[in-house]
Amino acid sequence: MEGPEGLGRKQACLAMLLHFLDTYQGLLQEEEGAGRIIKDLYLLIMKDESLYQDLREDTLRLHQLVETVELKIPEESQPPSKQVKPLFRHFRRIDSCLQTRVAFRGSDEIFCRVYMPDHSYVTIRSRLSASVQDILGSVTEKLQYSEEPAGREDSLILVAVASSGEKVLLQPTEDCVFTTLGINSHLFACTRDSFEALVPLPEEIQVSPGDTEIHRGEPEDVANHLTAFHWELFRCVHELEFVDYVFHGERGRRETANLELLLQRCSEVTHWVATEVLLCEAPGKRAQLLKKFIKIAAICKQNQDLLSFYAVVMGLDNAAVSRLRLTWEKLPGKFKNLFRKFENLTDPCRNHKSYREVISKMKPPVIPFVPLILKDLTFLHEGSKTLVDGLVNIEKLHSVAEKVRTVRKYRSQPLCLDMEASPHHLQTKAYVRQFQVIDNQNLLFELSYKLEANSQ
Repeated sequence: MEGPEGLGRKQACLAMLLHFLDTYQGLLQEEEGAGRIIKDLYLLIMKDESLYQDLREDTLRLHQLVETVELKIPEESQPPSKQVKPLFRHFRRIDSCLQTRVAFRGSDEIFCRVYMPDHSYVTIRSRLSASVQDILGSVTEKLQYSEEPAGREDSLILVAVASSGEKVLLQPTEDCVFTTLGINSHLFACTRDSFEALVPLPEEIQVSPGDTEIHRGEPEDVANHLTAFHWELFRCVHELEFVDYVFHGERGRRETANLELLLQRCSEVTHWVATEVLLCEAPGKRAQLLKKFIKIAAICKQNQDLLSFYAVVMGLDNAAVSRLRLTWEKLPGKFKNLFRKFENLTDPCRNHKSYREVISKMKPPVIPFVPLILKDLTFLHEGSKTLVDGLVNIEKLHSVAEKVRTVRKYRSQPLCLDMEASPHHLQTKAYVRQFQVIDNQNLLFELSYKLEANSQ
């Protein structure tokens, strides 16, 4: 179609493609079908550029975006070799945990350990989105290379074992299992005969009280490092991961690795607070630790890091911690009152009214309590159908888009924290980024009962 009307339609089509590319960017590397469609559109638009001079500015921007998402058009070439990344939490190496976090993609290659029933392990190199079948293939290859007994390889199954002893048999077709593991869960490869004999790793079920970095660090340093790290993790989450997480169900998510890791981190911080309090045996010192955690929560709130704030408050509200009556009685009245205010702020009554009022007054940068965003999206998704009488429910999709846009708004300004390079700066940073926690609630209660008995 030629003339002004034809030009207008082509510009509208080009504008939509530019917006699509700008929104998805790196995620398009994971979708071969999307790459082919964009390639075809790109070639058609480049032909039209010679006929419509007014399209030149937009086609230049299109070319830049296509290069940004690495959809190379002119010729097929081998992709550059990717850096292999240690999987979050499963390798406690100081050099890797101190590095700035970058976003994970399904095609990224990672190192991860897969354990045997005797707690020996093999380290495999795999795609983050690898299926159970692919992981077992890599394990089998490693076992053969190590000249392990042949019987160990026959009919291997993959099992996720939690620190509580709970075992989940993973099906061969399941994928993206790495990022769905619990805090202290690990992958085990074994034969079906060995399934019942699987037990957690010794370090996950044995705890030893003692002074950790939390007793030496200043509340402000710990809180600022929490905020800085959670900002890195939050920045890695693409807005579309929220949609994928809610719309595609627990076992249908393909590109939600960064969101999964952020949610795990929130749970990890909650268990960290409970762990540190319950591993502190001296009542007076334990009361000082409660006071320190309340200070950390206050500073996180001041930093507009509501994710850390929520996680710390929930950790102090853990039943195994809140039942320590004699410890809480040692807390000064000022801190008791402050903690009550924090509990009111995190109260879910009236659809988290207090929290919503506070965050609505904050200006970017903000780290929101991410689980609540997912709760709102789930309500929107399950509350109305996506298709009504065969037509797309535009009103529903607009509501979803509006909720997801708030994520971009929270990150629209850079985070600037005044973090002085103190003598313990690197130790605190490493400590905050790789907590050792107990996520077994039964074990936390055992510690709580023991502390209570010793206090009487």
